Amino acid sequence: MWRELLPIGRHPDSHGYRRFAWTGADAECRAWFKAQAESRGLDYEVDRNGNQWAWLGDPGAGDAVVTGSHLDSVPDGGAFDGPLGVVSSFAALDELRARQVAFTKPLAIVNFGDEEGARFGLACVGSRLASGQLTVDQAHKLTDGEGISLPRAMEAAGYDPDAIGADHERLARIGAFVELHVEQGRALDLSGDRVGIASAIWPHGRWRFDFRGEANHAGTTRLVDRHDPMLSYAETVLAARREAELAGAVATFGKISVEPNGVNAIPSLVRGWLDSRAADQASLDQVVGGIEKAAREYADAHGIALDIVRESFTPVVEFDHALRDELARILGEETDITVPVLGTGAGHDAGILSGTIPTAMLFVRNPTGVSHSPAEFAAEDDCVAGVLALADVLEGLATS
Repeated sequence: MWRELLPIGRHPDSHGYRRFAWTGADAECRAWFKAQAESRGLDYEVDRNGNQWAWLGDPGAGDAVVTGSHLDSVPDGGAFDGPLGVVSSFAALDELRARQVAFTKPLAIVNFGDEEGARFGLACVGSRLASGQLTVDQAHKLTDGEGISLPRAMEAAGYDPDAIGADHERLARIGAFVELHVEQGRALDLSGDRVGIASAIWPHGRWRFDFRGEANHAGTTRLVDRHDPMLSYAETVLAARREAELAGAVATFGKISVEPNGVNAIPSLVRGWLDSRAADQASLDQVVGGIEKAAREYADAHGIALDIVRESFTPVVEFDHALRDELARILGEETDITVPVLGTGAGHDAGILSGTIPTAMLFVRNPTGVSHSPAEFAAEDDCVAGVLALADVLEGLATS
C-alpha cells in the first residue's frame, strides 16, 4: 500500500507532496482508497461532503467504531502526515481478519477530505462540514489562490457542491473514532516509546494581516517619503517570535502575498498569514493580542493601514477521557509496550469531531520530529507497532 501511494502528487524537484483538495493528485489518492476498500470486500461510499468511507458491517446498526485520517497534504509536505493513518487502518483490518476476530459492531475506515486546508486556506473542511462547524454559506465563499471557489472545484472533480452540509445522522451512528497519526514533534523519540496516546490538542488559529501602503519607484523614492508595508510586516514577524517566546507558545508567519510584487517597486500591499498555537486559551490570547498590538504600532509609525482578520480558530480539544482511558487499558493489557499520554499542537479531524462524538488518537514515533516537510519520517518497525496497537484498540472497541 505504501509503495502505491508514494509517487502520487510528489514533486520531482522538492520531493515533497502537493496533494491539494479536488486536484488530479487528490483524485488519484481517492481512487487508491476506493480500490483498497473494494479489494477487501468493504462497502464503499462517499458522503455529501466528499469524505470517503469503507464499511465492514451495517452502518445503520449504530455504535460503529471508525478509524482513518486523510490523504491530502500541505505544500511540499511529507509522506506520513495523514496517509500513515489511512494505510495503517487498512493494515489493522487485515491483521484483525488474520486473527479471525468476530466483530459485534460495525467498523469503518474514513478518508476525510481537505484536512490540511492547503488550497482554500481552512483546515479540516470535510470534518468541519460533517459536524456543522462550517456552514454551507461559509464553504461556498472559500476560494483558492487563483480565485476558484470550493463549489467550482468540487464540481470540476465530479462532486455535487449543492449537497454539502452538516451530516448529523451519519455521525450519530458512530460510537468512537480513533485516528492514528505520525507524531509531529519528538516527545516519543525523547521518551524512547514507539506509540503514544493523545491527551489534548492545543487551541490554535489562523489570522490574516493586510498591510496597505503606497506603491512607488524603488530607485527614486526617498526613504523618508515611503509608506512601505513590507517594513511593518517584517517588524510584525519579529514581534510574533518575541511574543511566542514570552508565552511558551508558537507563532509562525508561513505564507505571504505581495502586490505589485516587483523587484523595483515598493509594495502597495503585503498580506501575511499568522498561525499561532498555545497550551491554553489564555496563553494564545496573550500571544495573538501582543502581535496585533505591535503590528498596529508599526503600521502607524510608517503610515500604513492595517486590517486583521481571523480566518479560522479551534479551541482546546480534550479528547474523550473515557475513550482515552480505554485505549490505555487495552494497550496496557494486550501489549508489552509502554504507551505514554501526550498533548500536541497540531490540529486533526479527530479534534474537530471531538465535540460531536467520542474521539481519540494514537501517535507513531517520529525520530526527527520534522513534519510538513519532505524530511518527515517514521521507521518501518515503529509503523508496524502502530498498526498492531491500532488493531488491538479496534478489537477491544468493536468486540465489546
